[in-house]
Amino acid sequence: MVPAWLWLLCVSVPQALPEAQPAELSVEIPENYGGNFPLYLTKLLLPREGAEGQIMLSGDSGKAAQGPFAMDPDSGFLLVTRALDREEQAEYQLQVTLETQDRRVLWGPQPVLVRVKDENDQASGHQAIATVEVSIIENTWVPLELIHLAENLKVLYPHHIAQVHWSGDDVHYRLESQPLGPFDVDAEGNLYVTRELDTEAQAEYVLQVWAQNSRGEDYAAPLELHVLVMDENDNVPVCPPRGPAVSIPELSPPGTEVTRLSAEDADAPGSPNSHIVYQLLSPESEDEVEGRAFQVDPTSGSVTLGALPLQAGQNILLLVLAMDLAGAEGGFSSTCEVEVEVTDINDHAPEFTTSQIGPISLPEDVEPGTLVAMLTATDADLEPAFRLMDFAIEREDTEGTFDLDWEPDSGHVGLRLCKNLSYEAAPSHKVVVVVRSVAELVGPGPGPGATATVTVLVERVMPPPKLDQERYEASVPISAPAGSLLLTIQSSDPISRSLRFSLVNDSEGWLCIEKVSGEVHTAQSLQGAEPGDTYTVLVEAQDTDEPRLSTSAPLVIHFLKAPPAPALTPAPVPSRYLCTPRQDHGVIVSGPSKDSDLASGHGPYSFALGPNPTVQRDWRLQTLNGSHAYLTLALHWVEPREHIIPVVVSHNAQMWQLLVRVIVCRCNVEGQCMRKVGRMKGMPTKLSAVGILVGTLLAIGIFLILIFTHRTLSRKKDLDQPADSVPLKATV
Repeated sequence: MVPAWLWLLCVSVPQALPEAQPAELSVEIPENYGGNFPLYLTKLLLPREGAEGQIMLSGDSGKAAQGPFAMDPDSGFLLVTRALDREEQAEYQLQVTLETQDRRVLWGPQPVLVRVKDENDQASGHQAIATVEVSIIENTWVPLELIHLAENLKVLYPHHIAQVHWSGDDVHYRLESQPLGPFDVDAEGNLYVTRELDTEAQAEYVLQVWAQNSRGEDYAAPLELHVLVMDENDNVPVCPPRGPAVSIPELSPPGTEVTRLSAEDADAPGSPNSHIVYQLLSPESEDEVEGRAFQVDPTSGSVTLGALPLQAGQNILLLVLAMDLAGAEGGFSSTCEVEVEVTDINDHAPEFTTSQIGPISLPEDVEPGTLVAMLTATDADLEPAFRLMDFAIEREDTEGTFDLDWEPDSGHVGLRLCKNLSYEAAPSHKVVVVVRSVAELVGPGPGPGATATVTVLVERVMPPPKLDQERYEASVPISAPAGSLLLTIQSSDPISRSLRFSLVNDSEGWLCIEKVSGEVHTAQSLQGAEPGDTYTVLVEAQDTDEPRLSTSAPLVIHFLKAPPAPALTPAPVPSRYLCTPRQDHGVIVSGPSKDSDLASGHGPYSFALGPNPTVQRDWRLQTLNGSHAYLTLALHWVEPREHIIPVVVSHNAQMWQLLVRVIVCRCNVEGQCMRKVGRMKGMPTKLSAVGILVGTLLAIGIFLILIFTHRTLSRKKDLDQPADSVPLKATV
């Protein structure tokens, strides 16, 4: 057996900057190589993302693609497919590039110089001829192709992966792995993997196998085998641990980054198995394009704010789905949690709950320091420091009249009186109170609700009315008729005011008082009163303009024995007339009498209707003054005729009766009385008129009968005479 040697020269190329061209690689190969083909020359360091492109091999003349060289797309090895002859060509200049389908260069070009090493295969100089018997056997000690093993392979171990063979006898095999891995070789040169591989632990192994004799001596250089562990998607994306809540101020603009997620996948870096994309699960789905509060970039994992504004105080738990295989079907996913806390900013100005308060009435004698009104303001911010308020009086009619009182951490402010009020100086006050935030306000300034107007009305304080007496007493005979004047209640107040009088506790209804004049009269006859008895009522005087101001005084009536009844001499009164149905007319009755025995001195006089119930029902008598009264109909209809109404007049314990003659009649539209006319003397009555008419008609009838009878008899007499007795008429 003649050993054949393969010399490979690999030049280490330092990493260049992205802008620099890759350094040229140099490879040397013996000419007329008698081993197996293809022969692997060198491995090119292609980028990992090169899986998406095509490896292109070209030469100086462009014919290398059809020459003895080729590229293994799986392993990245440059290989030769046949033996080379230095005498034909000593060097080959090759270029390797990684291109896309549209001819765009992703990597390269990488220049490779292949030199053909000269071997002593040509005769030269002196020659000697010898006969050598050479036994040639096939050389099987050749490198193997790249071995691909899937990670986590579920097979029975040890698992056969390849085989090496030394052509000679008495051979033993020894295997070493770089790095140390679960590989073994048996006596037949079979290579095994003894357990599952994990690409995350080690993605590539280099195996070296030696062929040795029984003494442990190497027959040849070791064979080098490359084992590539193929990555499987066997790792779930791991989300970063949930940390403390991320604070985002409210009103942050859309696009503000909240956080950036970075999930990790233990699968091979740069492979689809570790390509992670992100999708927002909650609080809203990514399908809702408009009105989202959050957005997530599927590639970078950046979580940003959307167009929907956030409210202070919100605590939001974001659920983001991290998916490998770029989100393709069949991949793994994990749910990442991000807690977001929306912090408050001072973007709300405090406002009063009520902008108009009042009017509030205050008497002008109210004491300074009195609480006038309590105002309440609210602030929509959540942070306590942003809810601190400051109050001030912005404007008031009279400076210094009012002041404010409030607690720093309270939204309530009290408006207090500082000075005495005066109705004459200012009958009303308008106080404008403004509220402001202590902290600096962010955004728009205070609105209309930051002011409140308090209206205060000053009430004039007036003393109650005063009467001319603290106690009133009057005496009246028990025989006094209704309407008798007892006394007059008067005011002694220096202030001119209008009073309205009334009686309280007049249980018997004997008395009445004029509301304006204060005159106290008997309202009816004092039936049931006994001489010597007293009757007490309360006289109340009330201010007409200020009804709340009033005063009162007791009125004690002493009942006296009725004086001897004087002889009532009727005093006739001239006749008057009134219309029925009732019209606005009446009869004036005069008090003083022409008879000196009945009336001595001058008024006042008291007038009352006589005790006849019918008269009191049909007529009404109203006192005009101390000397006259006014008599009118009490009913709407009174029988038309002449009525005599008794009117009792009293004066100074004297009493007399007037007989007022009133004619009640129907009236025309002018208010003139239409009186009934009686029978006139010398004028026929109805009966006599009828008799005369009947007699006249009878006489006329008799006369007509006589005329008709006479004519009938005359005509009969003429018919009884002979014809010749009738004279002939003369002919002219």
